[in-house]
Amino acid sequence: MAFLAVDSQRNLFTLQKSQLEFEGLLVQNQVTWLQKEMAYVEQQYSGSDTDASVDEDPYYIQLQQQEEYLTLRTSSIETQVNTLNDMISAAKQQVTNNIKSSCGLNLIGG
Repeated sequence: MAFLAVDSQRNLFTLQKSQLEFEGLLVQNQVTWLQKEMAYVEQQYSGSDTDASVDEDPYYIQLQQQEEYLTLRTSSIETQVNTLNDMISAAKQQVTNNIKSSCGLNLIGG
């Protein structure tokens, strides 16, 4: 019966993984929006006749900082998902082994 507890834990890991993947999708959508917004700001500066630089624009700098943070967050989420994948795989293997062991004991015990 221990395999039921391990299988429940595996299901919890799977749920956590799905939640992280969803969060990763949301973060990636934000990164995509930020990149488009940055491209728009760059386009505004390239079309102007002033000597101002996009690298000095406070809004553009803020967008860059947000993009860097979210890119790091995406990397962190990917690491967590990989860890959960390993844990899910290990739990699945443990459940399989426990079931095989239990079946073997039932056959021996008769």
